Formats: sequence, structure tokens, C-alpha cells
Amino acid sequence: MKKIRSYHVGVSAEAFAAAVLARCGYDVSVQYGANQPEYDLIAVSNDRMLKISVKGSQDGCWGLTQGFLKNCDYHHAIEEWLENHHKKTVFCLVQFKDTEIDSMPRIYFAAPEKIAKVLHKEANGRGDTILFENHKWTAKAAGKGTTDKIPDEWKFSIDRIETLFETYGK
Repeated sequence: MKKIRSYHVGVSAEAFAAAVLARCGYDVSVQYGANQPEYDLIAVSNDRMLKISVKGSQDGCWGLTQGFLKNCDYHHAIEEWLENHHKKTVFCLVQFKDTEIDSMPRIYFAAPEKIAKVLHKEANGRGDTILFENHKWTAKAAGKGTTDKIPDEWKFSIDRIETLFETYGK
């Protein structure tokens, strides 16, 4: 699939996130417009609610903490990023890389503290500003010989969403 502008990646990612949640029977409210606070959409199930921040990508990774990086201190950048997110917000990560136009993107759901734990472990423990879907570090890289991968339990499923509602949606 050809590369599209980041604006279109973001709009598409939000639409897919809203669609899969609605298809599972959740009520979904989408915020539209630039510079929305903390979250892009809300999913509701009875008296439970999740605030969801949607991040789309077409290159196999999501740049999350680079705006907080100073003096190559990846771990501090991760912690500062984490402090900027409400504990009840959940991230929806949508990946379009190697996805045909008529196919669903890969979708993952995770809480900020779970993302931070993965970011801290990346690059063989050095930490990173980028969350990789599945990345093998080359011989000259900080994480040489290791592979950073999103945990399988983050994959979208009704069970995954119900677990998040039970944990963060009360």
C-alpha cells in the first residue's frame, strides 16, 4: 500500500478504533478537531467508560516519548511521558504497515503504564522513544541481537476490551 499523509493515518486509525468497538456493542463517542485533550474517543458499556487515545502508524512503530527526550535519557523521557497521561486513559494502537487497502489493520490496546514498561525494556534495556510492533535490532544498534515486540495480550479482542473495562473503566 502506498504511504499516506500522517493526517490521513490519524483519521483512519480513529475510524477503525471506533468501528471495532462499536461492532463489539460498545457505545462510542468520537471527539473531532485538532488538539483534543488526552483522548480521542470514549467507549461506554453500561455504567463503565474508557477514555481512549488512538495512535495510528504505517511504518511498524509509534513515536511516543521523543518530545520528552533530553540528553539521551530515554528512561526519564518515558517517565515524563507517563506522568502526562491520566491513569484511566487507554491507548489504541493501529498499524497499517503491510496491510492491503481492503484489509483490517492490526489493532492493539494497552494502558500507559504497560506501554512505559515495554519502552523501558526496549533496545536491550536502554529504553526508546519509539514503541515497535516487531523490530529486530541490527549488529550496530544499541539493542543488537534483540527483538522488541508488542505483547500478544495487547491484540484487539472482546476479552481484551472487557479486561480493560474491568481494570480502568469503573
